[in-house]
Amino acid sequence: MGFFALVLALLIEQSRPLRPGNRVHSAFAGFAAMVRRNLDGGERRHGAIGWAVVVGGSVAAVMLVESIARAIHPLVLFALHVFVLYCTVGFRQFSQAFTEIRIALAADDAEGARRVLSGWLRGEDPAEEAFADRETTVAGTCRQAIAHALLAAHRHVLGPLFCYIVLPGALGPVLYRVAEMLVRHWQRRDREAPAPAAETGSAEVAATPWAAFATRAFAVIDWIPVRLTAAGFAIVGNFEDAVYCWRGASAAVGHWDSRSVLMAVGSGALGVRLADPALAQRWAGSARPFECPGGETQPASLPGAAGLVWRSLLLWIGLFALITVSAWMGR
Repeated sequence: MGFFALVLALLIEQSRPLRPGNRVHSAFAGFAAMVRRNLDGGERRHGAIGWAVVVGGSVAAVMLVESIARAIHPLVLFALHVFVLYCTVGFRQFSQAFTEIRIALAADDAEGARRVLSGWLRGEDPAEEAFADRETTVAGTCRQAIAHALLAAHRHVLGPLFCYIVLPGALGPVLYRVAEMLVRHWQRRDREAPAPAAETGSAEVAATPWAAFATRAFAVIDWIPVRLTAAGFAIVGNFEDAVYCWRGASAAVGHWDSRSVLMAVGSGALGVRLADPALAQRWAGSARPFECPGGETQPASLPGAAGLVWRSLLLWIGLFALITVSAWMGR
């Protein structure tokens, strides 16, 4: 059932994608804001408690609805899985901005491409918006667009897909998506209303205990999925260079830096340098300096990145199909 629910959800999402500010995501944002408003007492433990309430409450609600649907009829359970996957997995949640950047660059509209990139990062990952504003060259815009497209493909498609395959029922994609959205939601709130410098220890770092704990918790949840995504990129791309970059980045900045792993493997798989200046500086300034081989990004590199993501998705969907067939034959 899971394989067919995934395929149907992806097909529906291609024709009727979820729009920004849709009811499901707005309801989640309202719930997360309410929990923080009522539990934020300024102590570190409150961030952990709030995270547990939001994530635990969301997962418990889905498990309860799933048990009710299972008791009613298998088709109701199937419809529930399709709905959950439709809300948590989908290319169209991020691919429109990437396509607009490709069109703008093809029309030699570098300024328009930068505007789309900045707006995309502002909505998707506020922590990276500053990098888009610093990019003044076409190569820099291409580099940042490809890097974020790979990251978005992992967070919107491949990450929740892996959790759906591994964890029972609809628990996996809900756990992954809620944990990922909490990081963005609380980081954005910190930037809109930064904590006092005495509390954060810096006038620039506005990571409160809420955003900091959500980031650490998501890093734990994402540790295995991001490496499966990286493995898929390596398999369908330039395998030798991808593995070389993976090992180099892990040795340079550690195994817990998931973004470094993904950017390094993407660089090797595509044969271009994807790391933004800040990340590249961390690699170079580490105990074991490292730099991925590859050429400078160009507008012609964007279709290759899209192809890498699609090939990786087909790889994992094919593996999911084999697992499904094997389970049927083993009965």
